[in-house]
Amino acid sequence: MSCCFDVISLHPNIFYVFISGVHIFQRTNGCFWDDETEEFDGFNEYGYDGDDLIRFDLKTLTWISPRHQTVINKHNWDRDGSSLFWKHALTEDCIHFLKLYLNYGKSSLQTAVHPSVSLLQKTPSSVVTCHATGFYPERATMFWRKDGQELHEGVEKGEILPNNDGTFQMSVDLNISSVTAEDWRRHDCSFLFASLKDSITTRLDRTMIRTNQGMIQVEKKGSFPLVFVFHWNNS
Repeated sequence: MSCCFDVISLHPNIFYVFISGVHIFQRTNGCFWDDETEEFDGFNEYGYDGDDLIRFDLKTLTWISPRHQTVINKHNWDRDGSSLFWKHALTEDCIHFLKLYLNYGKSSLQTAVHPSVSLLQKTPSSVVTCHATGFYPERATMFWRKDGQELHEGVEKGEILPNNDGTFQMSVDLNISSVTAEDWRRHDCSFLFASLKDSITTRLDRTMIRTNQGMIQVEKKGSFPLVFVFHWNNS
């Protein structure tokens, strides 16, 4: 699980800016921690009117200034000891609170929500899309297989995208132009959480593909039964 947490700074980094009109000054800081690898990172960044202004580099303990207006700030902050303050704040304080809150929410954050899986196709000659939606957490993978072996040729994987309810969705396309009718039954789509061994497998079957006019049936497989039937007529 990789998470982030915002930490409020108590260190008064000061900008001396003389401007007129309405402008937007932004600041964001926080940390990331991977509970499997124990790797962590932190960030402290400033922005002005939507552009990067200056940021802290945790690896070099220096400030990075992409704009000449903040070069003075960079030199001052590199010398005034604020780098040590931010190193402690981001690698000690922030990580401590992140682990604390993750422990509070462990029961819900580490509960896997399994997806509904559909086979989609726009036209009989187009790619077949295996689409999974409603799953949590996002650390999951999905791929097409032939005879139980993962396919790479003729397969295009999409990104994992968020849903508006906090769950995620993803899809993977299979080019069926070179798949013979006899070979359809040798193909299937497999969804797998990174932390679980059980998978949800959906075989490539014309009767299971959802098209503009038709139905879909997702078979029961493994430990997670899924049966979805959609049927409609276009008027």
